Amino acid sequence: MKVEKTYIVHKWYGRSNRDYYIKGTVPQLTEYFGYTLEAGNSWNPRIVTRPKNIKSLISNLEKSVRELQGSCYNQDYYEVVEAVPEGAEHYTDLAA
Repeated sequence: MKVEKTYIVHKWYGRSNRDYYIKGTVPQLTEYFGYTLEAGNSWNPRIVTRPKNIKSLISNLEKSVRELQGSCYNQDYYEVVEAVPEGAEHYTDLAA
């Protein structure tokens, strides 16, 4: 049985200047960020709502943010990180 790799996605929530860390597999993360992907897709149908890999997930989240928060000064930001920094306040483990 193939074990899916887990990733940690860092989301910087620009409007409130907060950091969130979410750990999970690509399908779990896709479900977690599903609303953002769907909302972005409603404005731009080229945004993929069911990405196959982590690189595609991050790319489509960034595209969704640009569509949804285009005129916002502090847009949300997404990236994959190796580990959660010590003392992080907002951490969610979807794989648990």
